[in-house]
Amino acid sequence: MSRRQIAVLMGGMSAEREVSLDSGRNVAQALRGLGHDVRCIDAGADLSAIVRDLHDHRPDTVFNALHGRFGEDGAIQGVLDWMGIAYTHSGVRASATAMDKDAARTVFAAAGLPVATGMLLTPAELGKADPLPAPYVVKPVNEGSSVGVEIVHAGSNRRMAIAQGWAHGPHVLVEEYIPGRELTVGVLDDRALTVTDITPAASGPSFYDYEAKYAVGGSRHELPARIHPDAFAQAQALALAAHRALGCRGASRTDFRYDDTANPDAPGRLVILETNTQPGMTPTSLLPEQAASLGMDYATLCQWMIDHATCRT
Repeated sequence: MSRRQIAVLMGGMSAEREVSLDSGRNVAQALRGLGHDVRCIDAGADLSAIVRDLHDHRPDTVFNALHGRFGEDGAIQGVLDWMGIAYTHSGVRASATAMDKDAARTVFAAAGLPVATGMLLTPAELGKADPLPAPYVVKPVNEGSSVGVEIVHAGSNRRMAIAQGWAHGPHVLVEEYIPGRELTVGVLDDRALTVTDITPAASGPSFYDYEAKYAVGGSRHELPARIHPDAFAQAQALALAAHRALGCRGASRTDFRYDDTANPDAPGRLVILETNTQPGMTPTSLLPEQAASLGMDYATLCQWMIDHATCRT
């Protein structure tokens, strides 16, 4: 294995900054342990500073450990393509489409993949009336890590408060609430990994929110998930199909709701929530956990990612 000059992009300006810093620190440590020359770049608001740094030090590869806007939506990918520097994870189009939940829903539906009933509204429209029978889910169009996601229950007064306090752009994505469990499947290029069943801590929220994702003990991960074998295989196939439909490369992770509440002994209903083109690389993150369960340790996963880095020049 040859020694490489690697720049780890981390931090950023999104609501997921702290998660990205955690991911970046872990990635940098692992790559240094493999003998690579690693330089960390905190990608702030000054794009010209990032470009100067990359130009002056000219890494062989950029490990993109950014999450959320700018790092996950095709913006930094376009800069790296323009500079001709190979980078990990998906390119501009796949990143931009996956980050826009409404656009991703359209792609999934066109590919025949299952999505929840939903619609795009303005906050004012949400404030006027329930758009769907309660319970339903309200979420930002282009945030990750469950930032801004809320469940509106029957009889709740939350709808008006959510609409009036909305701070996540001009639109709101509303989807039917799918009872049951949250599942996720990681993909490495053409290989779907295992299925994880995610349960938030008993004292925590009723869904897999930001705290449940990243706080130690915030959730319990069961892998492989103990679900009907047909549903297990279907989740893997759907994750791979979603990865391909979006045009992803390298690693991705697709999240599902799985409703087997009517009969746990039969295959339940699987619905795609979203595909993450920049899966977390923190100590509690799901993709490294899945890879490890299949014999690929954290450092090997990081090496795999830089081995599969590329750019569109």
